[in-house]
Amino acid sequence: MLDMAQGLRTLSQAHMTILLLTLPWIGVLVFLIFVVRVPSELPEAGALDGESAPSISVIIPARNERSNIANCIASLTRTDYPDFEIIVVDDRSEDDTAAIARSVAVGQASRILVMDGAELPDGWLGKPWACWQGVGAAAGEILLFTDADTTHGSLLLRRAVAGLQEDGADLLTVLGRQLMESFWERLVQPQIFLTMMLRFPRVEALVQNDDWRDAIANGQFIMMPRASYHAIGGHEAVRGEVVEDMALAQTVKRAGFKVRARSAKQDFATRMYRSLPDLIEGWSKNIVMGGLQSVPHAIRPIILPLSLLAGIGLWIAPPVLLVAAAFGFGGPLLLQWAGAAYLLSVVVFSLFTAIMKGPPAYGLLYPLGAAVGSFIFLRSWVRGRNVEWKGRKYTLRDIAEIP
Repeated sequence: MLDMAQGLRTLSQAHMTILLLTLPWIGVLVFLIFVVRVPSELPEAGALDGESAPSISVIIPARNERSNIANCIASLTRTDYPDFEIIVVDDRSEDDTAAIARSVAVGQASRILVMDGAELPDGWLGKPWACWQGVGAAAGEILLFTDADTTHGSLLLRRAVAGLQEDGADLLTVLGRQLMESFWERLVQPQIFLTMMLRFPRVEALVQNDDWRDAIANGQFIMMPRASYHAIGGHEAVRGEVVEDMALAQTVKRAGFKVRARSAKQDFATRMYRSLPDLIEGWSKNIVMGGLQSVPHAIRPIILPLSLLAGIGLWIAPPVLLVAAAFGFGGPLLLQWAGAAYLLSVVVFSLFTAIMKGPPAYGLLYPLGAAVGSFIFLRSWVRGRNVEWKGRKYTLRDIAEIP
């Protein structure tokens, strides 16, 4: 009897130890369920008075976008809005982006202007320069900057302008669906976006607080009144920024203007990358710089190693140790802990993948996505100020020079 009681106590202690050791994973799951919130939806299209709707210039910077540009423009031309134009700035593409853009029928737009971008000046990065040129040709009272890999619903402009007016915003950014159609997209994108959510769990509330470092914008959809845009210096103010969308939102907020974030899950979608090389190249260019821009100077020297260690410890260590324990390393306690941590991680990524409208079963393969995500982070860190994107090489300013 005493032996049984002792055995139960030992078992109970082991279970308590495992529970304590898995608290970080339980904490992430609780955080995801109870803390993370997507922004509220934009108003319905009927909230906008069509007769007084301001004119809009939709500006699309495009470099080597032959796979995306026709779909993006065509979706915009079907927009139900009384007065809008589409301006495509071909940023010296090495493919037939401009020719494809010029082949799209004007549809409901007042015009489609396809501009041949000028040579990149010193101190500018490609996207800010293309946006700045587009503004120079724009006639609209409202400026919308959107990417070539986006798809717009017919009511999105009405809803966005209604949201801009309802919130009294100087910058309105809209989050939509992230389309993930390939194996690697479904594995890697949830890794990246979950990391972003851990820093910006309640985007709508954070962009409205008093800390300008909490400002963030989705560069796939940034809408600004022309007056507000020029008041903060436009894209010239962020001409050397690789994470220009975040920098623009921070500039707006530091100037005392209003940044607002909303959602339009049914009317707005983006497919950012289509292959593993594209995912690696695309996220490598800005993931570390974006993270550093959002934290104070005092913790910048330690935030990168801590972030990398946290990612490896949370997502990679459990499956590696589980395999090791299955072959007899570390004893039964390690096997039980690693198994519990892995299963909790699977739940986290299955849930988050489902939130992103991907197949939840991909959560079972999350260690592979975590390995790629860690490689991207390390690659971005090692490259530091040296950025390559779409055939161009940039040297960014030192992070110490960024506020």
